[in-house]
Amino acid sequence: MRHAPTPSEERLWQRLRGSRLGVVFRRQVVIGNYIADFAASSVRLVVEVDGGSHHGRERLDAKRDARLARAGWRVVRVSSEEALEEAVAKVAAVVRA
Repeated sequence: MRHAPTPSEERLWQRLRGSRLGVVFRRQVVIGNYIADFAASSVRLVVEVDGGSHHGRERLDAKRDARLARAGWRVVRVSSEEALEEAVAKVAAVVRA
């Protein structure tokens, strides 16, 4: 996955990497039984990019988000169709909260 990200994941990673939002993000992070697209452990934040593979999986994604929340993680979901600036603004708002 890390070596073949979707175009949306790659664009978002270019904006998250290197502490550009004030926290260190890693990609394809194992958290329990899950692999998060991106995670910043210092603020316990997971960022998931929802593309076509997530359509019809809303219930499973909600269950996963709830389990991560019980483990102390906040989850931000951005659609692959969202404009990059919108996605970064959404993540930045949660980081600052």
